[in-house]
Amino acid sequence: MAAGAAAEIAAGDGSRSGKLENLTLWERVHGFLRQEILSNRLPPGTELAEVALAESLGVSRGPVREALGRLATEGLVTVRPRRGAVVSSLSKQEFLEAYQVREALEMLAIRLAVPRTTPELLERLQGLIAKMQDCAGRDDVDGFFELNAQFHRAFVDASGNGRLMELYRQLVEQLGRYRGSSLALRGSLKRSIAEHRTILRAVASGDPDRAAHLLSEHIRVPQRRLEAGDDELFALRTIPPKGEVR
Repeated sequence: MAAGAAAEIAAGDGSRSGKLENLTLWERVHGFLRQEILSNRLPPGTELAEVALAESLGVSRGPVREALGRLATEGLVTVRPRRGAVVSSLSKQEFLEAYQVREALEMLAIRLAVPRTTPELLERLQGLIAKMQDCAGRDDVDGFFELNAQFHRAFVDASGNGRLMELYRQLVEQLGRYRGSSLALRGSLKRSIAEHRTILRAVASGDPDRAAHLLSEHIRVPQRRLEAGDDELFALRTIPPKGEVR
């Protein structure tokens, strides 16, 4: 566990403008463990023993048990009867299924978003692509990933559908832990940028069907490579070193 975790959970973190003070103890434990999981500081397969967690965080087992239960409902933790909890991992098939759901959600999102697109949104998306181009030129795949996520999330936010936004948030949090796999399976940052530009042109022209089709083809690239047998790339859990993703 990160240093100072017990103090942060027990007393709240004043550096966060007092927001934690209004949370119950189990909610603080949940928030802390959730961030540790999503950041891969607690990677898939990590054992989460109630007693050890309670001692390290300076709380009783009750808040830890409640926090683990909530994480289980979010798909981040698997609670095994009489064996304790473990950070959930995705199999190759589950990863593919998650990508299929992501494709369906984003196609719906972009169809809803195109009629609502403003000049300000188009300018923002163009700016994100320019920044992605810069990251690709510097082999900054971590920065590229963050900008790519913002590009895709922009259409979900612009859809105006709250339920869609929530489903998408939960899904990308699951997939976000596998961003090394996703980037390795995509294979070419330059190709990805070109595809983003084509998608944006369809959005700017006001053609939701073409935009949805192009977005679908873009999202299917990692799926097709994995279906073709690139299991070693799926096994990557961290961003590949500079120069390895082209």
